[in-house]
Amino acid sequence: MLRTYLTDLFAFDNSHPLLFTQFNFWAFFFIVYIAFCAIVEIGARKRPTMGKTRRLMRNGYLFLISLFFYYKTSGLFVMLLIFATFLGWLLGIRMDSLREHQKGKRARLLMIIGVVLNLLVLGYFKYAYFFTDVYNTIFHSHLEAVNILARWSNHFTATARFDASVILLPVGISFYTFQNISYIVDVYKGKVRHASNILDFGFYTTFFPQLVAGPIIRADQFIPQLYKPFFLTRRQFGIAVFWIFNGLFKKIVLADYLAVNFVDRVFDNPTLFTPFENFSALMVYSLQVYADFSGYTDIAIGVAMLMGFYLPLNFNSPYKATNAAGFWKRWHISLSNWLKDYLYIPIGGNRNATAATYIILAVVLAAIGFMAANRWVTLTISIVAVILIAVYILFPKHRREFNTNINNMDTMLLGGLWHGASFNFITWGGLNGLGILVYKWWKKMGPRVRILATFLLAAAAVTVDILFPMPLLNLLAVVFGVIFVAIAILNITRLILERKGSSFKIQESWLTVAWNTLLTFVFISFTRLFFRSGSNLNPAEANETAWRTASQMVHQIGSRWNLQQVPEIVGSYWQIFLLFAIGMVVHLLPDRFKRRYRLAFASLPLWAMLAVAVVAVFVLYQFVTADLQPFIYFQF
Repeated sequence: MLRTYLTDLFAFDNSHPLLFTQFNFWAFFFIVYIAFCAIVEIGARKRPTMGKTRRLMRNGYLFLISLFFYYKTSGLFVMLLIFATFLGWLLGIRMDSLREHQKGKRARLLMIIGVVLNLLVLGYFKYAYFFTDVYNTIFHSHLEAVNILARWSNHFTATARFDASVILLPVGISFYTFQNISYIVDVYKGKVRHASNILDFGFYTTFFPQLVAGPIIRADQFIPQLYKPFFLTRRQFGIAVFWIFNGLFKKIVLADYLAVNFVDRVFDNPTLFTPFENFSALMVYSLQVYADFSGYTDIAIGVAMLMGFYLPLNFNSPYKATNAAGFWKRWHISLSNWLKDYLYIPIGGNRNATAATYIILAVVLAAIGFMAANRWVTLTISIVAVILIAVYILFPKHRREFNTNINNMDTMLLGGLWHGASFNFITWGGLNGLGILVYKWWKKMGPRVRILATFLLAAAAVTVDILFPMPLLNLLAVVFGVIFVAIAILNITRLILERKGSSFKIQESWLTVAWNTLLTFVFISFTRLFFRSGSNLNPAEANETAWRTASQMVHQIGSRWNLQQVPEIVGSYWQIFLLFAIGMVVHLLPDRFKRRYRLAFASLPLWAMLAVAVVAVFVLYQFVTADLQPFIYFQF
């Protein structure tokens, strides 16, 4: 019996990965933490300061534990993680050596090789189906993506153990690949010294709390922590425990409950549900995906803090944002900053454009045109290309601003592609990029121009809807009509107050902030129609399924609403709507208020903290669903 238990403990079971929401993980972490405390305490008794031996014991232990954690999550893909770790470590040592000997060109070549190798591995596992489909569409061929590693393994073992027809995506590969790239680039630039010991660097690459779903930790932020002694005050311990329970509540009480009992049902078959239910599912999904992802981050921050390490803030109340640009400064901050520093700035940033600026845009637009195989999509892309070229030629004084906007759009398109190898993710990224550009244009306008612009937009949408009635155009007509009415009221009020010499600033009023926040939330939620439709799908079928789901939901939402059904629907799903309301209210609370109750919990006596924890566990248990819900960002 003991042998069976140990076999189950150390063997990889795809149906039972180690997840923060499982009891198995917390049993695992309890054992890991006891051993960690023993190592730290032994080291502290031998030497009160951080010695090399003590550091290696701690970092080496956590490196091995992290590899075991990843093995229990992803099986033999742990070998890929080990390869990436040794690649980054060796390149870092060699680049620093070359830079010290004034051999900058060779160091640059090694940096490029390291980045390309990491991207090739990521590209194969994540985008093989995507690139194969593009190639087949262009050249009318019938190539199939093949799992090369499985084929090689079957060949060398003379068996058919592994399925070579399916390419599985290793959990968290995007996160640790981007982390390795940032390390290689930062070492090349001299922003951080290489990690001379594989145990130290391996720990940085594989630290298990954030390994499979972020946040993306940068070398210059985390590596200095490797050399600091363990330090955890009584209040820090309380804050860490708070973050863990805060994340568990977000994940289990909000995300999982909303998904299982409402969101998943609607997205699985939108045509079975009313327009109001489809619209509500989109709004509720925005809270679900936030609670799911930020919940994971909160738990990761708490677990890391218990071991004396500090992960970067990854979310800052994103639904308080009053525009699309502000949203991306609050959402998945570690990815946004990574894209800014390693993509947006290198291709030109706010300064100018590079060849990469136009190559990226041209390749993405061409790929969409080829894959869509639809004359309307091809015509739209052609019109967009002609307009861009005309604007660039006819307005030379605005070329810098034009180039900056293209750089912004490129970053958002590739950010969308990072999330998944299908065109629904590119569409999602493109819509967010468009939202940022519209905001930049909007904030330069005066109140009269804003009123006129929204009126013309609403009038055009209504006219087209009358001439060519269809659900999508009907939806756009309603949306632009509501926007025009709100903008007209706000800006006319502003003009009247300014004429009367009032000191009251309408643009800073709570009403304007509330409107902008609501509009941003609805816009972000609608873009997620494409994000959610393609999630958790086999890349080989993601495009077709995602577009079908998205089009069905748009058709339903744009169809005629029966408002008499709304009270009945709300009554049927009252738990969902109540939980959604509570979640949004808590999310929108002032930061200073949240900080107060976080510190209040951390300052409780241990017995009181334990009592609160027991009650919290009891409440969490009531919301646990029979169907295990993995974290959404595991697939990225």
